[in-house]
Amino acid sequence: MASAEPGRWSTARTPYLREVMEALSPSSPIERVVLMAGAQVGKTECGLNWVGFVIHHAPGPMLLVEPSLETTKRVSRQRLDALIEATPELAERVKDPRSRDSGNTLLMKEFPGGVLILTGANSAVGLRSMPVRYLMLDEVDAYPGDVEGEGDPVELAIQRTVTFRRRKIYLCSTPTLKGLSRIERAYLESDRRVFEVPCDGCGRYLALAWRDIVWPEGRPEEAAWRCPYCETHHSEWRKPALLAAGRWRATASGDGRTAGFHLSSLYSPWLAWGEIARDFVAAKDDPARLKVWVNTKLAETWEDRLGESLDPAGLMSRREDFGLEPIPREVAILTAGVDVQTDRLEVELVGWGRDEESWSLDYRVIWGDPSAPKVWADLDEYLARRYPHATLPQGLFVEAACIDTGGHHTLAAYDYCRGKERRRIFAIKGAAGPRPIWPRRPGKANKGRIHLFTVGVDAAKETIYARLPKAPPGPGAMHFPRSRDLAWFEQLTAEHCVTRYVKGHPKREWVKDAGRRNEALDCRVYAYAALHALIAMGLRLNERADAIPKEPVAKTDKPVVSPAAAPQASRRRAIKSTYL
Repeated sequence: MASAEPGRWSTARTPYLREVMEALSPSSPIERVVLMAGAQVGKTECGLNWVGFVIHHAPGPMLLVEPSLETTKRVSRQRLDALIEATPELAERVKDPRSRDSGNTLLMKEFPGGVLILTGANSAVGLRSMPVRYLMLDEVDAYPGDVEGEGDPVELAIQRTVTFRRRKIYLCSTPTLKGLSRIERAYLESDRRVFEVPCDGCGRYLALAWRDIVWPEGRPEEAAWRCPYCETHHSEWRKPALLAAGRWRATASGDGRTAGFHLSSLYSPWLAWGEIARDFVAAKDDPARLKVWVNTKLAETWEDRLGESLDPAGLMSRREDFGLEPIPREVAILTAGVDVQTDRLEVELVGWGRDEESWSLDYRVIWGDPSAPKVWADLDEYLARRYPHATLPQGLFVEAACIDTGGHHTLAAYDYCRGKERRRIFAIKGAAGPRPIWPRRPGKANKGRIHLFTVGVDAAKETIYARLPKAPPGPGAMHFPRSRDLAWFEQLTAEHCVTRYVKGHPKREWVKDAGRRNEALDCRVYAYAALHALIAMGLRLNERADAIPKEPVAKTDKPVVSPAAAPQASRRRAIKSTYL
């Protein structure tokens, strides 16, 4: 099986999983097992062990659900097939997929007495496929809120088990946002077990908590666990012994049928406390990165109030003296975001530095009818410029741009973007909901016969709004020039995030405040998406930023302004990729 430690499974490395797996056994009266866990603690491996147990010892119909069909296929190929091939007891029960009558495919594994069906939470057909006794729901917080208009995928899947009196349901996930997290909601409905380890000093059994992780100033790699009662320090080398002596304790009564387990990455035998502390130090000043750290390392939900406390005038008071001539020394990459309106194009040129610190270098409105060629010619000239840099003699050019095609003048936007992917000028459309900022691959079919990239605007807005309150400099901080007026800041902060309940299930939505325009926000979202496009193609932003000379090498008087100066692929700094 694909693993950092290949070979026969041993619970000795992860003794905290023993009780979880015992709750999944047929001899346990527990019907539903909930594991809210951080990274590298073995939550998915626990589920795959259960799959193997069912095939070998308690055969019956089983359904395994991943967040998407694509993820499901990857898990089947890389982990489940490897598990079956490496385990003789399973290999003799699940036939070789190369056999004509094996009943073993990517999404179905037949075995004596049962069958395992694999599907994605985005497939309504897969979720209503057949009645099952065993149900594994992996990474439930990444599931869509509604699947093809048929409702919540978790509820749809659970309905497959209702005809079995001795059913088993396993839900596991890293938590996400407070109030929206499925795994936190399920955990709160359980008996809420925590794993406690004995202190070497006073002998008290305590759960590992982040507030008790300490380190010498400036040396997070030396982090240790300190008992909050007797202040005994436990170094990393003591972790295996602490885990071996640990035990689970229920902190709530629950319903008697649901066992809930919470495990942060502090328990992981593969993640040292020093590594987790080092990650915290790197993320603590960037809300977007800190959110990921809280979710994946502490296994806790993140609570934010995006857009509710952003004051346009307060942001305006942070304006600084910088501009395009020259671009500030810290800027390593330029991207642009273009919003298409009825009678104009609006463009923001953004400079990016280390840890996604950003500078709003230029914002302009190109007036004209977007159905006519003149306005697009003006945009093309603008995107082809090379700008003087404080220390780089060759200056900088726009390395990627995203053009919105989802609103006004869609076909005209398609016409402009056609043939320009070599210049990394991308046709995009924004889509709400839980999706990545930049897609794994573009759409293939549209009226413009071009690649169309679907941008996760909600994720981009969450990052932008989380970073706006942070005063620069620093990771993720946003710099604004003196030339921005109050109207621009009002547009940038024109939306806020709300939680609505649809058929009893929470759903986050971005809402524009009444009477306010939001073009500045849209342009920033698209410019940020362009940066993510470059990252998907192999850009290492911090390496580029660190390579910028601290002192000027030569001077560049003014930008080259000519449509003929459009950067060619051979003149660009190489970003190797097989993305398309």
